[in-house]
Amino acid sequence: MPFVYVVEDDEDINDLLVYNLKKEGFAVKPFLRSVDALNHLKHHRPDIILLDIMLPDVDGLEFCKMVKSDPETEGIPIIMITAKSTEIDKIVGLELGADDYITKPFSIREVVARIRAILRRTRKTSSHSVIKLEGLEILPDRFEVKVDGVSVNLTSKEFKLLMLLIKSAGKVLSREEILSYVWKNELEVYDRTVDVHIKKLRDKLGKYGRYIHTVRGTGYSWKPD
Repeated sequence: MPFVYVVEDDEDINDLLVYNLKKEGFAVKPFLRSVDALNHLKHHRPDIILLDIMLPDVDGLEFCKMVKSDPETEGIPIIMITAKSTEIDKIVGLELGADDYITKPFSIREVVARIRAILRRTRKTSSHSVIKLEGLEILPDRFEVKVDGVSVNLTSKEFKLLMLLIKSAGKVLSREEILSYVWKNELEVYDRTVDVHIKKLRDKLGKYGRYIHTVRGTGYSWKPD
């Protein structure tokens, strides 16, 4: 059963979407505030997000940017739903990574059709989003890591750190860069925090922990053999 987030501050529209999506067989989690949705996203990943632009706290464009810039959530499809209909609004939303754009007023049939079309497309591509290096297998869409066929439990920070290293393969990442990307605006986080997480990540990856290279005085890089 596909799991949908509805992030819409208009209660009537939110209720309408939730009611009809449930009738169509979707599991739905409604949010009236984008901050609540972002916090929930850390623990419960949806298959797709319906997102209004005009929200009272973090607006939809910023929300989309935050989701698409995070390696843990960038693969989640987003459909922007808004009263705005100008071409520039659509362009900005799509450039920030939105997968589709629906303008109010809309028909429920259209919303359901768009959701199903995007989910079909993402399911076709998700089977290819597997990273394999010798006996190390990483499934980003499922937050799963296997070492020689055995699943390894990584914390969200460890998984985010691993994906950052892999996506920056061959590049040396400073501790400051890692901190700003993985920990963002968290308070009281220090360079030593990176070192501790790197050590734990290496230990959990076993013999493949050697792919993480220490660059003295600078930071770390990902260099498979």
